[in-house]
Amino acid sequence: MMRRAVLLLLLLLGLAGEALAQRGLSSAVVPADAPLVTDLSAHLIAITSSFTGTELLLFGSIDEPGDIVVVVRGPSGAAVVRQKKREAGIWLNRSPIRFEGVPAYYAVASTRPLGEIGAPNLLARLQIGANNLRFRFANAGPEPNTKPHRDAILRHKKQDGLYREEPSVVFLGPKLFRTEISFPSTVPVGTYTTEVYLIRDDRVIAAQSTPLFVDKQGIEQEIYDFSRREPAVYGFMAVLLAVAAGWIAALLFRR
Repeated sequence: MMRRAVLLLLLLLGLAGEALAQRGLSSAVVPADAPLVTDLSAHLIAITSSFTGTELLLFGSIDEPGDIVVVVRGPSGAAVVRQKKREAGIWLNRSPIRFEGVPAYYAVASTRPLGEIGAPNLLARLQIGANNLRFRFANAGPEPNTKPHRDAILRHKKQDGLYREEPSVVFLGPKLFRTEISFPSTVPVGTYTTEVYLIRDDRVIAAQSTPLFVDKQGIEQEIYDFSRREPAVYGFMAVLLAVAAGWIAALLFRR
């Protein structure tokens, strides 16, 4: 709490410094003890029935010059990609490829385009940038050419707003910076990691990792927990509700 209060104070001082600079005045910035200090405006995203997406503020300060890169990774899991093939005039799903270690959410914010901040080998080693994510091939047998399948995962994730990259980190002065991280309404629950890197001359000067939690709240949480505890009962009730809804709809249209 004390660190967050200090950072918020720094953020306000930075905003005041900008205003004073526009008037030809100067303002002292409180230096941070560490080369890189960051925090989030909230560490929990609560998903309720009215949740339509949200944005979190990430703010911080640096004690050395350099570029800031923020990487937010969602919970990793499996993804299956099937290739569509036309047989006898019918499109069928063939050749399923399974990958492990696919982040459900992945976002990168930076002060400049990634290609201008670090060398390709540095970005690849840190898995910064969607094209540098390493999905593990999980099928039996030798790995075929999976690049089209990997590209399909990235394409669909970007279309759903779950993967994004943009140079949206803004410096409020020589040391203070901020950025906003957007989460769509389809963001999955789980534990996320927010990584912040201070990079200069193709080297990581400092790095910090902060946890972020996305969880259901209220009736959504109770339904979710019940579906996990009693999957058979939950499935049976879902079928009954669907049948009842269809029966009621039939009666209404009959009238």
